[in-house]
Amino acid sequence: MAVGAAVGAVAGGYAGKGVGEMIDPTTEDNWLRENFSGRPYVKPGETFETYHPAYHYGAEAETRYRDRSFSDIESDLERDWENRTDRGNMTWAHARGAVEDAYNRTCQIRKSRGVRETSHV
Repeated sequence: MAVGAAVGAVAGGYAGKGVGEMIDPTTEDNWLRENFSGRPYVKPGETFETYHPAYHYGAEAETRYRDRSFSDIESDLERDWENRTDRGNMTWAHARGAVEDAYNRTCQIRKSRGVRETSHV
C-alpha cells in the first residue's frame, strides 16, 4: 500500500499544530477511511462508524504511550477498553484490530511531523 506516500502527503499540513495535541487519524487523515473495508478485522456489513470508538481510542492511546510498541501496551489497553462507556457493546476482541491500526497510524503521523516525545505513562 502507499502508506508512506499518504503519510508524506499528510505531514505537510501539520506544521502549525502544537506538540502534545492528540492526533485523530479518523479526522486528520483519510488512510483509515479509505482502507477500512480491506482491514482483516472488518466483518461483512460493518461500517467505518462501527469502529470509530476503537479508532479514537487508539489515537488517545498514542498520546499516552508514544514510541512504545502496541504489543507492549496491549494488556493496559484491553483493561481500559472494558471500562470505557463510549465503546457501546464492542468487546476488546472485536475492537483490538481497529485500536491497533489507529495507534500505529497515529504513531506514523506523529513521526512524519518530526515530533518526538517520550511516553506519558
